[in-house]
Amino acid sequence: MELTYGNITGIALLLLTGLSAGLCFTWANAITPGIGRMDDLSFLRAFQNMNRTIVNPLFIIVFFGPFFLSPLHLYTLKNVSSEVTLLLIFAAVCYIGGVVLVTIFGNVPLNNILDKTDLSALSRENLKTLRASFEDRWNRLHLIRTVTAIISFLTLIITVSQSTKQ
Repeated sequence: MELTYGNITGIALLLLTGLSAGLCFTWANAITPGIGRMDDLSFLRAFQNMNRTIVNPLFIIVFFGPFFLSPLHLYTLKNVSSEVTLLLIFAAVCYIGGVVLVTIFGNVPLNNILDKTDLSALSRENLKTLRASFEDRWNRLHLIRTVTAIISFLTLIITVSQSTKQ
């Protein structure tokens, strides 16, 4: 395989989308169900701590990489079929709409509310209320992110197989 700018952006896009899909899957499959078994205070503290540590340079690269690489990769491709182009557009729309926008407008506002809360100052009843207003909604939004990240990743894998046929 000749290493071209299009190949490099495609490999990076595939890798970062796969890492994001894996991250979302791991949270949905193990992390949130695991901490979901905790009492209200422990759950909320664990979530605060995870939210405070996950936003780091490596996470930013993995999470926002596909957002920037999708249009760049489409731009670099010259002689691909319209089928591959449509698959790439579909993968981008899934990732940008279902992962990035849902995160920014859904999960992050919930995370910010939780982050600003002094949990030690809340009564048991207030902790229960906060958790009830946070957990189910956050998990529903995260399910959207998980499914769309996986669909985007799978679609990119399909584009690789379609591209190699040309």
